[in-house]
Amino acid sequence: MTSIIDIHPHIISGDESRYPPAPLFGKRSDWSQERPSTVEALIAQMDAAGVAKAAVVHSSTTYGFDNSYVVEGCGHYPGRLAAVGSVDVLQDDAPQRIREWQARGLAGLRLFTGGSTKDFDPSELDDPRSFPSWELCAELGLTMCIQTGPVGLPQVTALAKRFPTVPIILDHLGRPDVADGAPYARARSLFELAPLQNIYLKLTPRIFNDVSKDKASAETFFARVVDAFGASRMAWGSNYPTSPGSLADILATAQAGLACLGDADRAWIFGKTAQQLYPSLA
Repeated sequence: MTSIIDIHPHIISGDESRYPPAPLFGKRSDWSQERPSTVEALIAQMDAAGVAKAAVVHSSTTYGFDNSYVVEGCGHYPGRLAAVGSVDVLQDDAPQRIREWQARGLAGLRLFTGGSTKDFDPSELDDPRSFPSWELCAELGLTMCIQTGPVGLPQVTALAKRFPTVPIILDHLGRPDVADGAPYARARSLFELAPLQNIYLKLTPRIFNDVSKDKASAETFFARVVDAFGASRMAWGSNYPTSPGSLADILATAQAGLACLGDADRAWIFGKTAQQLYPSLA
């Protein structure tokens, strides 16, 4: 199998004087205080789990729009780590900020519309003030992760159509409701995204937990997703340390959940798709 690549771990510095917390929305996430992981700790977890490389996602609920730690931390491990950061795309100087962060090592961007510290507000996603940043992503070849729930999928659809050359990675698959089981009618809004070829899905612990409950099952859900999107548009992300447990345990859960798929599909999900999205990890 292709080397395993994780596209959704986070890192938190232990040096708050050098990297002061300034959380987005004014509230710091509990996980970042209870189980922070430095870049060195992440590398140790990766080594223990057999994870070769990672696209490390900036913690907006710790540092707001200051990507200093993620770019500097990843910069210590070139070729092994890639930094995914956040910029306030509603500001006039957003394109300039993106260029500056890219010059410092940023490999991708993420829009955080809500989650652990705030309800989802997708209104900024298709705000015209953000369009210059999207145009720059197309120019620079940068991927864009979007953290939203089903409420934001209409905006994601509009953005995918407006900017068809920008790869859009949907964090946590957009948090679909899968409790009804096959054929997953409640997740219709997710499957309606399948024809949009620039939309990719990030499989994290949330979905592996959800398919183990109620009428859902890993076998029926992941087969349905692969049939709709193709494994080459799916990638695994650990969400470590936001999700509890060691990286090895989180990976083992994902591997067990995807055991129902063939070797070729799992090779894409655990590595090859990540290399397409973040070429520096290829």
